[in-house]
Amino acid sequence: MAGKIEIPDELKKDLPPSKWGKILGATPIVMTVIATMLAGLASSEMTKAQYDRSAAAQLQSKAGDQWSFYQAKKNRSFEAHNSLDLLLATSEVNPLTALPGADAATVDALVKNKIPTAKPAALDDNITGAMAAVESSKPETEVAALLAKIKDKNLDEALVSAKDAAAAFDKAAKPITKVVDKLDETLLSGDKNLFRSFSAARLRYTSARYDTEAKLNATIGGILELQVRKGNISAEHHHKRSGKFFFGMLAAQMAVIISTFSIAARQKSLLWSLAAAAGMAAVSFSVYVYLCV
Repeated sequence: MAGKIEIPDELKKDLPPSKWGKILGATPIVMTVIATMLAGLASSEMTKAQYDRSAAAQLQSKAGDQWSFYQAKKNRSFEAHNSLDLLLATSEVNPLTALPGADAATVDALVKNKIPTAKPAALDDNITGAMAAVESSKPETEVAALLAKIKDKNLDEALVSAKDAAAAFDKAAKPITKVVDKLDETLLSGDKNLFRSFSAARLRYTSARYDTEAKLNATIGGILELQVRKGNISAEHHHKRSGKFFFGMLAAQMAVIISTFSIAARQKSLLWSLAAAAGMAAVSFSVYVYLCV
């Protein structure tokens, strides 16, 4: 029968006397794992922040294009309206009552001053309110509170709806524009009074068409602006989370160093002392970089 195994007294001195002692003995390992996890989370949040910033910059470029379209079409509408005023001021222009050879849509547009109907985009009240707040230069905190009520999915759907509305109007107006351009060439060499009446009606139609297209472009640009702001808000949120995870990682590493010093003092081990010194140097260098670089 084997004898009872006795643990030497020298080994008993290094064994933790309780569960709490074992937990304290494992502190450096646990804190190292936690510090590594927090470093990964800080890096992940920073990557998300950079991605959101990049996506917001791309959306800002698209929004800029839409506002450029808006401005260009408003300028063309203004030019057409000015040309109409000049024509009416310098010539006697009779109302256009008939347009032989034109289809019903063109007759409605030039004779009856009825351009194709522009179906507005389907926007909910939150999106409309946020767009109004941006347009009126409300404080960023107020705009952010309004954007918090809007889901990304709703903005995506609103953008699709706005683009579809612009495409639908363009599709309805394009055939009329082609007919008008063709009539302009045909009537130029005919009756001058009829041509002046036609020119006035064409300028009136052109101005109204560009005004409508500008409004549709403004809606698209406004929705893109909301997406830009929402992306920047998200990037700022991830950036703050990254900073907090980073400080948590520093705290965990400090716990590793303190516990390592404690073990080194108890064990009087050169390797433990070197590890503790290296950890302290790393933290000191990090503080230097944070404060001075």
